[in-house]
Amino acid sequence: MLQLIKKMSVSLLMTVSILGHAMEAEPQFQIEKISQLQGIPWGMAQLNADTLLVTILDGQLLKVDMLTGETVELSGLPKIARFGQGGLLDVAISPDFKDTGWVYFTYAHPTTSDEATTALARAKLLDNALVEWTDLVIADASSSKGQHFGSRIAFDGQGHVFFSVGDRGKRANAQDLSNHAGSILRVNMDGTVPADNPYVRHGQIRPEIWSFGHRNPQGLYFDQKTQRLWSNEHGPRGGDEINLIRVGANYGWPIVSYGKEYWAPIQVGESTSKEGVEEPKKVFIPSIAPSSLLIYRGDLFKEWNGDFLSTALALRHLNNVKLKSGKVYETRFLEDLKERLRDVIEASDGSLLISTDSGQILQLFPAHY
Repeated sequence: MLQLIKKMSVSLLMTVSILGHAMEAEPQFQIEKISQLQGIPWGMAQLNADTLLVTILDGQLLKVDMLTGETVELSGLPKIARFGQGGLLDVAISPDFKDTGWVYFTYAHPTTSDEATTALARAKLLDNALVEWTDLVIADASSSKGQHFGSRIAFDGQGHVFFSVGDRGKRANAQDLSNHAGSILRVNMDGTVPADNPYVRHGQIRPEIWSFGHRNPQGLYFDQKTQRLWSNEHGPRGGDEINLIRVGANYGWPIVSYGKEYWAPIQVGESTSKEGVEEPKKVFIPSIAPSSLLIYRGDLFKEWNGDFLSTALALRHLNNVKLKSGKVYETRFLEDLKERLRDVIEASDGSLLISTDSGQILQLFPAHY
């Protein structure tokens, strides 16, 4: 269906929190509504200058024309478990796509009639169909619970792919390295285990694990400029985090958390910190519910270069975090949209593409663009 593109100059209230002190300003943005979709557009990847691939949580993959808003549904997906937070999750274009044609996906893979786990797969595009679908890693994280599948994808450009798996609603999983739940996994592009993974020679530990102690990482980004991997993840009631991911590191869940129990204002775990556990670079209290992550490296928003950008579900905004000289600066944009923002990616022209749980695909430019 042909969609109309709406362009408007929008004045949106910005709330700035610098080390706990709030200020207000009135930034100007230009927003284009690229398309209105049915369902939740969970993941996006720019195929070329004018085309997006968009995953719909319910289990559809769409090709979206960014000029007209027209959508085409692609065939060739496998059976996808759609329950709770599970469904068709992330999509990412391989760094060597021009040579190989591979597109990578994460999704809820059914393991029994009432259980599912997170899986990493890849396929190629042939016209409007997926071909050569291959499940690369079916995580050992099967559960009948509908929570915490993760799962975002990141490439290091050196022949490896990372993807995140939540604890699947079973807290103890995140400290149990005999399964994949509550971990960020690293594999070669074909799904095999790299020889330099931290636990590859430990017989009782899953060799794909790169880091562990995660609750539900729904943002994952490898910064090519600094060669660092970052994630953000959902805490319980408070305690969302941005983490610098270090090889073999423990991020503490559920032993360490800044969050509270849902049933009472009681600390989750032993404390907010512990020896041997990595400290988050940023903690959100109350929870914003971060659902994606990128480090902006484009030219359009020059003042954002090197900043973290994340979509927020619960508090419904685009979150900006600067780490500078040991200080943390947080800025919240697009609150006046009152939308649950699901995913944000940097487009090839430096603009931002944002999806919302109401099915909108938006493109954000500076007001002067």
